[in-house]
Amino acid sequence: MPASTVVTVLELAGLYVFATSGALLAIQKGFDLVGILMLALLTALGGGIVRDLVIGAVPPAAFTQVSYLVIPLVAATVTFFAHPLVQRLNFMVLVFDAAGLGLFCVTGTLKALEFHLGAIQAVLLGITTAVGGGVLRDITARETPSLVRTDSDLYAIPAAFGATLVVIADRLDLSMPAVAAGAAIFVFVLRVVAMVRHWRAPHARLRSL
Repeated sequence: MPASTVVTVLELAGLYVFATSGALLAIQKGFDLVGILMLALLTALGGGIVRDLVIGAVPPAAFTQVSYLVIPLVAATVTFFAHPLVQRLNFMVLVFDAAGLGLFCVTGTLKALEFHLGAIQAVLLGITTAVGGGVLRDITARETPSLVRTDSDLYAIPAAFGATLVVIADRLDLSMPAVAAGAAIFVFVLRVVAMVRHWRAPHARLRSL
């Protein structure tokens, strides 16, 4: 399977789960239908738009492919009607966000490699793609983004691991569909375990004067 096909399949899946996380947070915040749709679109498309602008893939896919708009809208609509089934909205937001994190760190890295970026640049762009939509979602919902919260469990680090795995696999010429799926699952599992066990990145020690 060509790398471009892998990117498309994983990105469409990522659009759905990230849009769902945005819609759930909007419902949790008491947004109306317009606010729910807007937050779902912003969460799903934000990171990918930033990625495409950075690598010069313009106009971004979100503005050239109808599916990139339809899928988030479908996810938001389903969430709007099905959310009473979700008892713990806050945790479900994080679970869907973790799924999007895994999928988008892989697609962002693969697309960077398609545009012949170096290994480090591809990893950084994979991380940006993964966390971008979540950061925009949280800011719009007047939340401190998980990326910079002092009490946040591991967030960008799992994405960095996933992006690094994809780059290594590309350098070793391994089967990318299998590696991409495995890396996305690895990031999702690591993020969820980090949330459950409250694994956090090291903090600098502040010395009292």
